[in-house]
Amino acid sequence: MIVRDKLYIGGTWMTPSSSKLLEIRSPHDQSVLGQVAQAANADVDAAVAAARAAFDNGPWPHTMPEERQEVIRRYDALRAARADDIAAAISAENGSAGWFTKAGQPFLTRQVNAYLKAAEEFGWEEVVEPSDPTVAFDTIVRREAIGVVAAVIPWNSPFSAATAKLVPALLAGNTVVLKVSPENSLSMMLLADLWHEAGLPDGVLSILPADRETSEYLVSHPDVDKISFTGSTRAGRRIASIAGEHLKRVGLELGGKSAAIILADADLPAVMQGLRFGSLGNNGEACILQTRILAPRSRYDEVVAALKEMVESLKVGDPSEPDTFVGPMIRPDQQQRVIDYIKLGIAEGARLVTGGPEVPQGLEQGNYVTPTVFADVKNSMRIAQEEIFGPVLAVIAYDDEDEAVRIANDSDYGLSGGIWTTSPERALDIARRLRTGTVTVNGSPISFDGPFGGYKASGLGREYGKVGLTGYVEHKTVTRLR
Repeated sequence: MIVRDKLYIGGTWMTPSSSKLLEIRSPHDQSVLGQVAQAANADVDAAVAAARAAFDNGPWPHTMPEERQEVIRRYDALRAARADDIAAAISAENGSAGWFTKAGQPFLTRQVNAYLKAAEEFGWEEVVEPSDPTVAFDTIVRREAIGVVAAVIPWNSPFSAATAKLVPALLAGNTVVLKVSPENSLSMMLLADLWHEAGLPDGVLSILPADRETSEYLVSHPDVDKISFTGSTRAGRRIASIAGEHLKRVGLELGGKSAAIILADADLPAVMQGLRFGSLGNNGEACILQTRILAPRSRYDEVVAALKEMVESLKVGDPSEPDTFVGPMIRPDQQQRVIDYIKLGIAEGARLVTGGPEVPQGLEQGNYVTPTVFADVKNSMRIAQEEIFGPVLAVIAYDDEDEAVRIANDSDYGLSGGIWTTSPERALDIARRLRTGTVTVNGSPISFDGPFGGYKASGLGREYGKVGLTGYVEHKTVTRLR
């Protein structure tokens, strides 16, 4: 059993204000994995004070961009060297299957490299060519750090979410208090070790496991200048209200209920192979997953049968076993939430194709859910409108492409989506009509060079690449007489 009884505050391992440790249990079999200190309000005060002092008086905001980039490179090299340890820690805490956590490690480097490329090409200070050649002054635009950033991330993909916020914030010269979920306390202490070894100056970074109430205290703190949050839409609305009240800068990456549009000409075996990952990856616990499957009525029965075969072929079980595809839900309450949605789908009149509310046989000791497919789903049903965050798919029929686009857009969310077709031109035409922040074609991965974020209730602002970096700077204009 691992015991981490100190908190990483301002670059130092400190004794927390409370001696109480949180017990971290395996979602696979409820065994105790470790005990970890949790932050209280007094620890938040200490972390924010360290970040404030480091920003106002320390060297970090004033270092050359190239120096900050070098620290980020050192961090990622250290992380890559411990990729197997990190993947195993996330699988143990989250229940994420080993294939998912291991495959995600190279993607973290791609995330970092995209931000580094953006930083290298970023106009940190530039002279703007005048629109009026008769003006007698220069216009200089500076992009400067915002200040103290409160970054709040969820439990489902902790290293990816942390990378999406820490790297651009630090590249821009901000100081950061990263609030992580209690469920990820063990793996996030590994993250603290890595950043510490990378050599950030004192005060620049704190990493605090904490509950929801402490999170609200952090984002409400008067010395926090920007909030960056990834999580549920409900929590995002609360954070947006806090940001508005205090006029804090805010970025929100929230929930999703994305649609996969299968066109009549699609290669169905390729679709099924892609949807294994795009609809059921990370046990279904990911905001970008395409869980509404839109199938043409002309091939509807064929699509449903193929989904049934694909889902039933997936091994559900111990996430540490190499052939497991779907592991347990992270907590018992999340398991119950997904089961309740499956029961709701049956009550709403959807046809249960495979799966159901029963826990998989032999896995009753863990937080397991049977992967489930519903057919004959109406888009107005709650199982088609609400984010379930588990391995549950809803198959919806459409008659033509216009109806497919209408159904896909008939959602409070707009985070992601997918199109499956043998015609790239048709895919691009449909993609242009979808009200969603990201669209993949034929299972293409998401680009870390382009912006990522949502329309509508899926959030505010964007992450990744140059646009993501822009979210962590203030723009200052200086005019100077020639």
